[in-house]
Amino acid sequence: MNWFKKDPLQIVIFQSYGTETHFYMRGRALEDETINLEQKGLFGLFVNSWKRFETDEIKNTELKITLPNKTILKATTDDHGYFKIDERVEGLNALANDEGWLNIEASYDDVNIKRSIQNDNRFPGELLIPCPNADYGVISDIDDTIIHTGVVSTLKWKVLLNSIFKNAASRIPLEGAAEFYHKLHRGPTGTNANPIFYVSHSPWNLYRYLEFFLKQNTFPKGPILLRSFKDIFRKKSGDQPQKHIEIINILKTYPKLTFILIGDSGEHDADIYIDVAKEFPAQVAAIYLRSVTHKKKMQRVISLFKDYKQIPVLLVDSSSQAIEHAKTHGFIKL
Repeated sequence: MNWFKKDPLQIVIFQSYGTETHFYMRGRALEDETINLEQKGLFGLFVNSWKRFETDEIKNTELKITLPNKTILKATTDDHGYFKIDERVEGLNALANDEGWLNIEASYDDVNIKRSIQNDNRFPGELLIPCPNADYGVISDIDDTIIHTGVVSTLKWKVLLNSIFKNAASRIPLEGAAEFYHKLHRGPTGTNANPIFYVSHSPWNLYRYLEFFLKQNTFPKGPILLRSFKDIFRKKSGDQPQKHIEIINILKTYPKLTFILIGDSGEHDADIYIDVAKEFPAQVAAIYLRSVTHKKKMQRVISLFKDYKQIPVLLVDSSSQAIEHAKTHGFIKL
């Protein structure tokens, strides 16, 4: 066995979003560490977690993105292997399927690479172009909103245990969450394709873990928007949370679309959502916040919305409560 053989290269494309004329996509070029998302056993799970954060990035390397109509876009990875394409491209909606998904393909475009590359240097990805007849969009938190993580636990110890010592296949979604999201996705007619956006404070290192969880538990497919691990320790006083920035970007991308915001009462979702609603009052249709078992945090959130009457805000103990409220307000099919 050759212990010094380097791992083959891969390109991880993060599901993102765009418009008829706006192509916006992010991803990362890495060595393939062959992480098993269904790994069992504490040692194997620990090794997988180590691999997620001890990544071998492919820095300052040219990539090529190919669209279904053979249009070619170029990108270059940064010092951490990340890349971003933010360009004007005409006619993107014509290339998307009925659900609004545009299939693309990424590949390495650097003649100096002398390494093995997985998948014959063809890495598929998707970009969401919301359907023009969408009723509204949904922007949802992930942690303790659809998956129990324990963000209200002392020193976040439950977050650590759940993220490191549980595989994505064994994580259990909060009861009824997938059903609620599918109803929102289909809207009041039951036949639409309203876009769902998933946002989280988690780092991009957990992207495939979360993508697998959402697919395994049959949540509607949607862009997953996280943050760079390196930025977690660089936050300056007064900086907006990355989740806040991502939500604002979505609203600005679709100025004619209203959104339902879904989160939990454990961390900062309530503060972010009320700030967003005040800045974009015409674009926020409702706010749902899942209750948490932390009396002090719940009291703070209740007081925050005590005199707020501009849009519907509901603190829910179960998905069934949210479903009934959404029916009452015409968001989902009766």
